[in-house]
Amino acid sequence: MARGTLTDTYVAAIQHDLAELPADATRVGVVRQPTSWFHAAVDENRPALGPPHELLESVRDAAEEMKMQGLCEEGAHNAAWDQVGFGEAYRNHLETDDDARAAVAALEDRLAAGESLALVCYENTEKKRCHRTILREALERGEP
Repeated sequence: MARGTLTDTYVAAIQHDLAELPADATRVGVVRQPTSWFHAAVDENRPALGPPHELLESVRDAAEEMKMQGLCEEGAHNAAWDQVGFGEAYRNHLETDDDARAAVAALEDRLAAGESLALVCYENTEKKRCHRTILREALERGEP
């Protein structure tokens, strides 16, 4: 059986019919605290794959400080991402958190069985860096 396809998008793209997803893709939310309107746009949500609350807070705090220094929202977000070492911290979360490891393994099994998946969160990655890109790369490599 062929491996399923893996894509990703953000919730506003789904809501405004801008997302180009395979018709058969299961939309899997990867956020810790989904809103009701987020739930309406996805087929399921895996909160364990959202970044840890403390990591999100550290990025938000650093970004706010950078906005006060004159950076635009996207620039501040991306600079804060680097400043707090978000990528490394999120990869560590995927590798060490039992719930995250189980969720990654479950998605990997579904892909291996031929199911197509679309990872969904809030960030528009045309402008801002996002954890779902790291998650997608890990799933494409068969990690963590």
